[in-house]
Amino acid sequence: MKQSFFKSLPIFHLFYPHNCIGCGTDVIDNENFLCLECINDLPYTNFAIHANNPVEKKFWGRIAITSAMSEFYFSKASVIQNLIHEFKYKGNKRIGTYLGKIIGESLLNSHRFNVDAVIPLPLFEKKERKRGFNQAAILCDGISEVMNIPIITKNVVRIISTETQTRKHRDERWQNVKKSFSVLYPHQLEGKHLLLVDDVITTGATLEACASEILKVKSVTVSIAALALATR
Repeated sequence: MKQSFFKSLPIFHLFYPHNCIGCGTDVIDNENFLCLECINDLPYTNFAIHANNPVEKKFWGRIAITSAMSEFYFSKASVIQNLIHEFKYKGNKRIGTYLGKIIGESLLNSHRFNVDAVIPLPLFEKKERKRGFNQAAILCDGISEVMNIPIITKNVVRIISTETQTRKHRDERWQNVKKSFSVLYPHQLEGKHLLLVDDVITTGATLEACASEILKVKSVTVSIAALALATR
């Protein structure tokens, strides 16, 4: 998968340069956002294939999830931060779908995430309208395409607009988000194994709050996938 994104360089790059977001080189296929070298240098975690990985440990004693993973480690001034910035704040949805496909390949090959559907961590409606999209939903597009499973939207919703989590510690984050989510049509989720998706995990408090509501549904199980795990 890591090398399958890299193909031969089109002639039209001579006239319409297309540069790698990681290093700036123009030796890159038009369908990619990173050159082969940057793809291979990405901080992959390989958490998808390992039980009891650091993401799963974040939820121990908090919620009963089935499996959890992040595709990459996140750090400031990194290629991953650049990619997230490009699609989350500059609106390049193609990058989000591209990254979602990478996550999807890892989930599919791990054989630990036998899920029925994916659910993007919802944004508050007003915030989503302002941004124009939900970044987690864009990741879900790529995951859904690779895993051939549906995306469930407009069922699990964010009912409270919360303050920014950036400068809050774990307990403050939980208090900030614990009553922020609701499941509108529980019967549609009954008996399913659902994959809850977000872009970056820090303390996991927001995912915990959302998953807690989903787990109230009869016979539901929840796994979690994120693009990156923040390192401190």
